[in-house]
Amino acid sequence: MRVLVTGAAGQLGADLCRLLDARMAQADSPVRAWAGLARADLDITDAARVRAVVRDQARPAKIQGGLVVINTAAWTDVDGAEADEAGAYAVNATGPAHLAAACAAVDATLVQVSTDYVFDGRASKPYETGDETGPAGAYGRTKLAGEEAVLALLPAASFVVRTAWVYGQTGRNFVKTISRLARERGAVSVVDDQAGSPTWSADLAAGLLDLVASSASPGVYHCTNSGETTWYGFARQIMAEVGLPATTVAPTTTDAFPRPAARPAYSVLSSRSWTDAGLAPLRPWDEALRAAFAAAGDDLRG
Repeated sequence: MRVLVTGAAGQLGADLCRLLDARMAQADSPVRAWAGLARADLDITDAARVRAVVRDQARPAKIQGGLVVINTAAWTDVDGAEADEAGAYAVNATGPAHLAAACAAVDATLVQVSTDYVFDGRASKPYETGDETGPAGAYGRTKLAGEEAVLALLPAASFVVRTAWVYGQTGRNFVKTISRLARERGAVSVVDDQAGSPTWSADLAAGLLDLVASSASPGVYHCTNSGETTWYGFARQIMAEVGLPATTVAPTTTDAFPRPAARPAYSVLSSRSWTDAGLAPLRPWDEALRAAFAAAGDDLRG
């Protein structure tokens, strides 16, 4: 197959490109060719440009086993979406709709990466793919609209993959921020009343490639590193990786740090859909964090 990665300069997109490059060297890899396009190369809000790029990618894919488009392009500024929901909608909903329509025209498959924010965050057990959605803010609403557009326009050849608490080597994320602040300030406070599953973007990238190479049916899936913790628990583990005492981090509450956008109190996603499809669950989040620092520690220290 031929793989096209949109949003290739971002956190997940960059890891997908690194992994695709490595897999191309494997004799038994189903990936025959790939391309990664950053926003400067492909703005997914431009319908005409999307049609042209997907059409051009589909031509060589005819002899490469078909085209798979993995959309990692997204508006991820959760607070910014509250101030500019129309802008977030253009990237998170209209853009995926353009991609789905373009894929439908050339018989390509689309993977749309989504988020735990499509749920209300009030659950007390891991969310299943079929659980009722109910975004609490603009970011979640726009991502849910993107899911709905993709599934409506490309029902037989699309995968919506929800994930959460992603961090990686490229771009800004919680791991880099908390590492830097802990060094600069000597002490940081982190909320202990929001639970989720920290997910290394390299593990997520591998999961997405496993998904498209599998016989899994199109539809909605959840993919995160396994296990759960709070942001405070996550921060304590980060301190262990950077060699700072756990006491560098103190627990606090969401109410002590008001933000423009509401944060889900509970963001844990069930892996049942993933494992039921015969896919291997991602490793525990703390193991993944250790592996991430072993692979890219200098970058993750911020």
